[in-house]
Amino acid sequence: MMIKETSLRRDPDLRGELAFLARGCDFVLPSRFKKRLKSFQQTQIQNKPEKKLGTPLPPPSTFPSGARPLSPVPHVNNVVNAPLSINIPRFYFPEGLPDTCSNHEQTLSRIEMAFMDIEDQKADMNEMGKIAKVCGCPLYWKAPMFRAAGGEKTGFVSAQAFIAMWRKLLNNHHDDASKFIYLLAKPSCSSLEQEDFIPLLQDVVDTHPGLTFLKDAPEFHSRYITTVIQRIFYTVNRSWSGKITSTEIRKSNFLQTLALLEEEEDINQITDYFSYEHFYVIYCKFWELDSDHDLYISQNDLSRYNDQASSNRIIERIFSGAVTRGKTIQKEGRMSYADFVWFLLSEEDKRNPTSIEYWFRCMDVDGDGVLSMYELEYFYEEQCERMEAMGIEPLPFHDLLCQMLDLVKPATNGKITLRDLKRCRMAHIFYDTFFNLEKYLDHEQRDPFAVQKDIENDGPEPSDWDRFASEEYETLVLEESAQAQFQEGSFEDYETDEPVPSSEFENKGSNIVTSSLTEKSGKLQSVDEE
Repeated sequence: MMIKETSLRRDPDLRGELAFLARGCDFVLPSRFKKRLKSFQQTQIQNKPEKKLGTPLPPPSTFPSGARPLSPVPHVNNVVNAPLSINIPRFYFPEGLPDTCSNHEQTLSRIEMAFMDIEDQKADMNEMGKIAKVCGCPLYWKAPMFRAAGGEKTGFVSAQAFIAMWRKLLNNHHDDASKFIYLLAKPSCSSLEQEDFIPLLQDVVDTHPGLTFLKDAPEFHSRYITTVIQRIFYTVNRSWSGKITSTEIRKSNFLQTLALLEEEEDINQITDYFSYEHFYVIYCKFWELDSDHDLYISQNDLSRYNDQASSNRIIERIFSGAVTRGKTIQKEGRMSYADFVWFLLSEEDKRNPTSIEYWFRCMDVDGDGVLSMYELEYFYEEQCERMEAMGIEPLPFHDLLCQMLDLVKPATNGKITLRDLKRCRMAHIFYDTFFNLEKYLDHEQRDPFAVQKDIENDGPEPSDWDRFASEEYETLVLEESAQAQFQEGSFEDYETDEPVPSSEFENKGSNIVTSSLTEKSGKLQSVDEE
């Protein structure tokens, strides 16, 4: 039988009554059911009190024993506890912490007054240096400021265009790193790529007093700029992304070093990034390996570096693309000059954080982020073969492994991570043991107490790269001087007992270096034209 009234179906009392009626029965006769239902409805109507306003609802009826409602009535809590509002001050400023005390309008008025002193209120690249100082920026920010204000298209910057650009910069960028990236990067880009540095460095080459001799060798402007760019990314771009962010700029010393160019006339005194002597050493090393002088070297060419000190297996890993950018080195098997800069910096200073990461990527053959014992044995096998060929009895791998584990002290037994190598401060000895035989033998013959003293010394000592570049530059200058005197047929300077003054030696070295560059630039001119 179907009950048509909705109220009867939803009445809990009716459901309980029907359940009591059907208990213990296999079926209920329709006549009995209708009679029982009718009497129940009459009783319910008689007992139902009249509803009055303000009368509380009757208490819920109790069910007979054994009778349960089909669905429990949920308890609804109408009280909602509102969360307490906590005022958390802003703590993340990607564009720098705003300076509420600075008066932007006063700065803009000073810039406007500076443009009044310029003819037609239009500044060229030379006049932009004065504007940069009025803005409170280092001198060599002038090229990025000139380009950001549209000067590259017209050859000059008007006062109106520059003030509009600088007003936007002051409103949105609040520290030097953020401002520098805004001026140098492409529009709507928040990071710097390698080509973004070219206008800045070209201005340094053209105007710095320590690089005036390069005017006689314009073909080497691009070589010097490429070297400086690679050194910047090698040191600053800690993420290996190929794009320098404002955070990486803040953590580096690049902006401070760039500001020093204005104060120091001898650019070789600025060993970070800009030293011409360092560039000369790097380029001469590349020139010696590049037998056909096409600005690319092969795997065999690189293996000849330092009298084949590096193992063939580590060189194969370099050419596999583990630490190089682009696909040229993998497709054509050739290394560019830019990649060689990274190799030389890493090879001659294995204490540098980037160098530690460079060689870790090379040794991590399977790319799992861990140097396993199998990978260490793979690289040490070639070292053993080379030592046996030299008549030196190599240390068994098991004994060597115990020494290296005691040296590094990895957090996990049997696995050496990048963190372990950076923490132990002995990564240079670890790496040379597995793929640089000459330096490995030097470490074996050195006093262990001297090694420990180097580790404990935290003073401002020159880096391994600075020492290497200084020694190599002196050697190159002496070789060029001897060759020049041999060509002239005069050895009077060597026969005299009087020492040559240091200033005269430096001037002579600069002239020799310039003539050497001019000679090489003539050989490379055809390559550039191609």
